[in-house]
This record gives sequence, structure tokens and C-alpha cells, in this order.
Amino acid sequence: MGLRVARKLTPRVRVLALTSQAARVAPLRAAGITPLVGNLDDASSLRRLAALGQHVLHLAPPAPCGSRDVRTAHLLQALRLRLGPLALVYGSTTGVYGDCQGQWVSEGRAVQPHTERAHRRADAESQVRHFGRATGAQARVLRIPGIYAPDRDGGTPLARLQKGTPVLRREEDVYTNHIHADDLARACVLALWRGRAHGVYNVNDDASMKMGDYMDAAAKLYGLPPPARMARGPLAAVLSPMQMSFLAESRRMDNRRMKRELRLVLRYPGVLDGLAASVPRVAPSA
Repeated sequence: MGLRVARKLTPRVRVLALTSQAARVAPLRAAGITPLVGNLDDASSLRRLAALGQHVLHLAPPAPCGSRDVRTAHLLQALRLRLGPLALVYGSTTGVYGDCQGQWVSEGRAVQPHTERAHRRADAESQVRHFGRATGAQARVLRIPGIYAPDRDGGTPLARLQKGTPVLRREEDVYTNHIHADDLARACVLALWRGRAHGVYNVNDDASMKMGDYMDAAAKLYGLPPPARMARGPLAAVLSPMQMSFLAESRRMDNRRMKRELRLVLRYPGVLDGLAASVPRVAPSA
């Protein structure tokens, strides 16, 4: 993610990437990246990581079940063998805050995860912070909302709008937060070098929009009809339980610490800026 951006920010840095898929080795090498074959589900495959690199970016999601993130535990177990300085950045989720009923949320707010996947992320954050305190590593946590990328399949709301997927009615709508993949990549790199020790950062753009309004604006941008609005009960019969879980929480993320300490200037300050930059207008599907 954002490797082109990372090279511009840190041109003399050698980039290594952990992959569990042998098929990814050749593409990584072609991109100028040194591949490391290992699996976060297999602690024994990670032992040599302790001897490699002073800056570690950990973006792997937890396993899809359980209350503990064993993948992060395995990685930290390997990194504990390391001698010398280490900067570690973990990519978490804004879901650890739980439902904030539309309030503005800064990094000082206590986490209150409501879903199992958010509990796993909160567990990973706790592991990373404890690792930093125990080893002296410069551990940082990025809390990331919805990531969009116009150049990737499913990276925008286009397919959902073409299908005519409905959204919540205005009376029940929730605030949503986003970050463009390129801005996120830049934030990750800056956190490795500029983040304060044990710092936590909300990494999101400046937009403050409710989900339905966002989908309406995206539909207008694409030249598509706006989605239908439905009450929460009937909508639950249309959307999957996971999709509905994202509509059970509402918060507006405060990104001032990210701008102040990481000194990140957003390339796409609003989600519509990012969509408009590269998405052509299309006709509705039949």
C-alpha cells in the first residue's frame, strides 16, 4: 500500500515485506521490495524477523475469531529477540472507540469496543503498548477508519450504488469517517519516523458526513441515482450482519494530533476529493 509514496518520503530506506504467499515473492521483488516468507499464524516462521530492520509497520488484521490477536502476539514474540533500537507502528481501527453517538472523538477517549473484531484490535493495541514499555521500543498506534482507493476493486461505493443498495433514513443515520489509501500510506511512513513514543493517532480525513449523505454525494459524482432510504429494521433484512454492524456506531474523528505531530498534509482532505480525482462518470447498470 502506498509504496510509491513511501519511497518519495524515505528514498534511502530498504523496504522488506512479510508475506505468507509464495506467489507474492516475484511481484514484491519486481517492485523493489525484499520479500520475507513467513506466516503470522506460525510463530516459528517469524524468528529471523528479529535480525531485520529498525522500523516495523504492522498492518495485518487479526484472525477472524477469538478475543485475542494471536498474530500480533507472534510478531511481538519474534521482535522481543531483537537487540538495538526499534520503531513499531501498528494499524488499528477506529472501531475500538465503539458507538460514540455522533460525538467528536479524540485519542484521549477511552476505548469501548462493541464487536468481537474491535475487541481483537483493542487487544492488539494493548499488546503493542505493553511491548513498547517492556522493551523500550518506540511503539505507536494508528486508529484507522474506512479506507478507500479508487484504483482497486471494491475500493469505492460505486458497486454498491450500481446495485441500488439502500441506506439508513436520515433520522437514524450515523456519521462515517474515511481515509484515502495514499494518505494512509503517507501517515504510516511518517509515524515510523515522526510519531512520539507510545503515541496514538486518529488517521482520517477532514470530512464530517453521515453515511447516507456520503452515498448521495457519491451517487451524484458518478451520475447515478441516490440510494433509497430505509428504517433500521427493514434495512437489516437487506444488508448482511457485518454491514449492519457498521451502522450501529456513530462518531466523528478528530485528526488534529495527526496533523500536529506527524505533520501530515492531506492530499485528499475530503472523501469526495479523493473519489473525484480519479473516478470517471458512468451510466447506471441495467
